[in-house]
Amino acid sequence: MAEQKKAVDAKLVRELAVILNDTELTEIEVEQDGLRIRVAREVMAAPQQMMHYAPAPSAAPAAPASAVAAEPVVVAAPKHDNAIKAPMVGTVYLAPAPGARPFIEVGANVKEGQTLLIIEAMKTMNQIPAPKSGKIVEILVDDAQPVEYDEALVVIE
Repeated sequence: MAEQKKAVDAKLVRELAVILNDTELTEIEVEQDGLRIRVAREVMAAPQQMMHYAPAPSAAPAAPASAVAAEPVVVAAPKHDNAIKAPMVGTVYLAPAPGARPFIEVGANVKEGQTLLIIEAMKTMNQIPAPKSGKIVEILVDDAQPVEYDEALVVIE
């Protein structure tokens, strides 16, 4: 017997879109009885900040565009050969405390092992050390920005 496809609850999609508009969330996903619904909106970011969205598997056709705040945008990240990448998913912090001086600045020289930034993951602060000595050419993330695994953070030459 073939499994019957479940219909998308348009009312639920509209409610999720309202939640996105009323909060600072950029995406929300719910799963119920094997049906997964993901609603996302595009956030205008600073030129150096890239928003990455992975397509979510869907058990049903997507909701009409009118019910969604905005369609997600897949952006190819520029390649940085000398980029230090995130070893985990979390929130990046450029300074040891709010209002404190950042660990690094563009143009500064760093030594191998020096702390570049902190990634908070599961309420644990993880210091990310420089894997080599060099000059900070570019900082690719903003303070308190969520980061994905293997996302480029800092370019050292």
